[in-house]
Amino acid sequence: MPTNPPKGENDTKNGAILINMKNTAVESHATTTIEQGDTGALCAHSSLPIGVFDSGVGGFTVARAIADSLPHESIYYFGDTERCPYGPRSLEEVKTFALQISHWLVKQNVKLIVIACNSATAAALEAVQRALAIPVIGVVEPGARAAVQVTKARRIGVIGTVATIESGAYARAIRARDAGITVFSAATPRFVEIVEQGLRLDRSPLEDIMAQSASIYIRPAFQEITRDYLTPLKRCKIDTLVLGCTHYPLLSPLIRGILGPKVNIISSAEETARDVVEILTRREQLAPEGTVPHHHFATTAENPTEFADLGSAILHQKITQEALVTVSLDELEAALLEAVRGVGASYASAERDAAESTASAERSEATQSKTTEGDKIA
Repeated sequence: MPTNPPKGENDTKNGAILINMKNTAVESHATTTIEQGDTGALCAHSSLPIGVFDSGVGGFTVARAIADSLPHESIYYFGDTERCPYGPRSLEEVKTFALQISHWLVKQNVKLIVIACNSATAAALEAVQRALAIPVIGVVEPGARAAVQVTKARRIGVIGTVATIESGAYARAIRARDAGITVFSAATPRFVEIVEQGLRLDRSPLEDIMAQSASIYIRPAFQEITRDYLTPLKRCKIDTLVLGCTHYPLLSPLIRGILGPKVNIISSAEETARDVVEILTRREQLAPEGTVPHHHFATTAENPTEFADLGSAILHQKITQEALVTVSLDELEAALLEAVRGVGASYASAERDAAESTASAERSEATQSKTTEGDKIA
């Protein structure tokens, strides 16, 4: 199959005006339920879950890493399977999806949100951070940081969806840490399809899937696609490859077979989990030792049973129907619209307060002026 040469940052087109208006309104105002520095309020939220979302099941690799690092923490995982994959969509469209899901998760009382999707991180991390009062982290920066730390040749490859690669997010993040590193990027959109097809063929636990001896992805058709994608990067003499999609760690044995044992393969899952630990520790929001975690799951999938089965294989935990809810796209849209209306109401209230404050100041100034004139006459 034809393969485009590795590339770096590309310009992206603007999305619809309606989407931009919604996003701007929400981004420009962050709820201030918990005031910065209010340690008591922060500690009171330590038992709340960590929100994690992805376009589908790939983000379970990140949720798994968080659960391994923080076994006492509850997780609320959201998979937007109905609109998966995000990769071929415009950045503005993905940005809107991310804002919808983030506001929906806030309504579930999460204490932190992890955007466990590279496409959504590239498109919406800053927007979501500006829109919410709680911490929001993505998966691009942790992956870039890990790659910079291990490369010796200073030649790093990045593979991901079309949206992630065209955003240039990884190239910027890597060069921000070391401007001398050469970054080679290549879109590998069919890898998401391969991962999910493989999971449907074999529901083995994650450890078995990722084992070097795993046969689930070592199939001639999959190997041919992988070779077509990775051969140009191999020719660039990279010594480190960033898996720029949370689905891709499941393909590690397949990728390793093409690139060989000397290339460092970087998944952002473990690094992202370290960031979660650091943030919650700093904010004194870690769940107390001995806390029994309660994980919850939500999906837009038409077939929630398949979502639960695939997620169970990756998470290495049975996702029961009692812990799973199906969320309609209308509900997500309503969550964003509610936030927009809330911003409008806040602006209106702020304008009234400002007007009243100005009028009061003017009255006070006029009174003071009259008093001063009276003193002069006296």
